[in-house]
Amino acid sequence: MTNRQRIVNVLHFRPVDRLPHMEWATWWDQTLARWHSEGMPKDAYPFTYFGLDVHRQFWLTAIQRDKCPPERSQGGWISSAQDYENLRPFLYNPRIIQDISAHLKEIKPMHDRGDFPVWITLEGFFWFPRVLFGIEEHLYSFYDEPDLYHQICHDLVQWQLAVIEEFCEIIPPDFMTFAEDMSYNYGSMISKATFDEFILPYYHMVVPVLKKHGIKVLVDSDGNVEEMIPWFMEGGIEGILPLERQAGTDIAEISRKYPEFLMVGGFDKMTMKHGEAAMRAEFERILPVMRAGGYIPSVDHQTPPEVSIENYKLYVRLLKEYCGKI
Repeated sequence: MTNRQRIVNVLHFRPVDRLPHMEWATWWDQTLARWHSEGMPKDAYPFTYFGLDVHRQFWLTAIQRDKCPPERSQGGWISSAQDYENLRPFLYNPRIIQDISAHLKEIKPMHDRGDFPVWITLEGFFWFPRVLFGIEEHLYSFYDEPDLYHQICHDLVQWQLAVIEEFCEIIPPDFMTFAEDMSYNYGSMISKATFDEFILPYYHMVVPVLKKHGIKVLVDSDGNVEEMIPWFMEGGIEGILPLERQAGTDIAEISRKYPEFLMVGGFDKMTMKHGEAAMRAEFERILPVMRAGGYIPSVDHQTPPEVSIENYKLYVRLLKEYCGKI
């Protein structure tokens, strides 16, 4: 099977010859700096250097950061509707697909023959307003600026719908993620009522269009996401990553409760610095979920710089071993 076939099949609960050897998140710069000091050539492409399956991600942001004015010292640009209007000339980039179209056309033959899957990331309806408001003001904005919050999300939807259609004219992505980071170690940062009012309606506008193009729809939210999974499912979301073990996320419990919900990640990165025995025990923990289907094992966020290059090579060797045990 090809790299692309494996990932597509897993995301559709179809048989595979083995699970993908996937690293969904690229590596911390500090991690790469350590590995370079330990012998990895600086010009090495990590996916091929470590023998991982290649994939291509495109993060489609509505913010033209190279043109934006400086952010405030506490982050963000806006506090009011007038601030938003002042910032709008730097938002909703109308040329984002035009600017990458040549590259998309270049890689299309490789994608179509199965060398790698293509996926896109869209900034979600929690993430994007937070970037505009800044972290603290964003949490107040649900109460202080509800009309403005809805205006931002409405404008974002219109931009995203156009971007999806333009991207799909060249390459229909195999899957996508909404960047959200809506949870932390103790669960969601917002209530179900707030989610229903400010987030869910916009999933209902965008998700059907993604599915029309055959794109599997996942969400990216760190922390403990278990209480939020049924919320996401109401919006048509089909899966989630990265499933951080340190936050208490239990992929076996998620698989039991929501057997048709897709998962990517879930391997406890905190075990990686402790060597083979610790990593093998972690693979044994997640092996039943690997065998259940609809799950791509991967590090539950970026590999931390405490992990030596030798331990990472051990991780990849064990990943390949266990991906063949399904």
